[in-house]
Amino acid sequence: MSQGLIPATILTGFLGSGKTTLLKRVLTEAHGQKIAVIENEFGEENIDNDILVADTNEQVIQMSNGCVCCTIREDLRSTLSDLAAKRRKGELHFDRVVIETTGLADPGPVAQTFFMDDEIAESYLLDSVLTLVDAKHADAQLDTRQEARRQIGFADQIFISKTDITDPAVVDALAHRIKHMNPRAPQQRVHFGEVPIASVFDLKGFNLNAKLDIDPDFLNADGGHAHHDHADGDDHVHDEHCDHPHHHAHDDDVKSFVFRSDKAFNPARLEDFLGAIVQVYGPKMLRYKGVLHMKGSDRKVIFQGVHQLMGSDLGPKWAPGEKKGSKMVFIGIDLPKDVLLQGLEQCLV
Repeated sequence: MSQGLIPATILTGFLGSGKTTLLKRVLTEAHGQKIAVIENEFGEENIDNDILVADTNEQVIQMSNGCVCCTIREDLRSTLSDLAAKRRKGELHFDRVVIETTGLADPGPVAQTFFMDDEIAESYLLDSVLTLVDAKHADAQLDTRQEARRQIGFADQIFISKTDITDPAVVDALAHRIKHMNPRAPQQRVHFGEVPIASVFDLKGFNLNAKLDIDPDFLNADGGHAHHDHADGDDHVHDEHCDHPHHHAHDDDVKSFVFRSDKAFNPARLEDFLGAIVQVYGPKMLRYKGVLHMKGSDRKVIFQGVHQLMGSDLGPKWAPGEKKGSKMVFIGIDLPKDVLLQGLEQCLV
């Protein structure tokens, strides 16, 4: 059996958003994959015993289709490490791991586990954070619970459930609200867990790849989010959503903004600045990612981070004739946009 890295997916979402339905489907569907599910959930939402082979006190339970289910009684790190060890010894067979967090958990520390611990990093590859949102109750939950807003900010992919029983105008307004909080996560409207497996796994949300997915509608929005350093002025295309009656009715503390420039960065200055920013604002920085044009490099530099943890990598070469430039997106809680934009501006050559 190949001992490559084991892909891991973090499944997070509001109570009642359908995480259990989605999980159940993933666990019972004949997709030919063996999945280990780690439940970090202590509510009545636990996976029903009817799809488990046996209800035992054993921490790891085999499912009827060969999947494995495990409830965390200790910390996530030791659970992941045990599972990887059993897999290496051939005692357990599974292709990937899904970690279901509690309805109000902050996915940040769960994601950080994959980067901070060498043993875990050598066994697992964090694929993505999926957030399920209940369309019917989302507005109220987002208004009152910061944890719910954080889950949006962290997401690589957002599934909006219960859209079939919610007024379409409400769903559209919600989609718009979420887009302002996290423009880099694609949104998908789903019915009761009927999500194709392909849109759940191998999304590579955490890979340092040269693709920076920011919704184009967001980049064309009112110019306030985009950076002013551009000659062509195309950012000022008026976004038709802005006439939306609900537009900006919610001033959420989880916000995103984008920095763009055609000028090259001075690498040392940028590194110093980002290092300082992460020291001060790290706990409030949920996700950030960029594709950068660095002075003296003929290759793109890709960087991303979660809270205080930041990594960068050399990407592909700039293609001949390709317009060089940098594009970065920051998602966080009450981040000082002006401080960041001006600071980044100072790091340009």
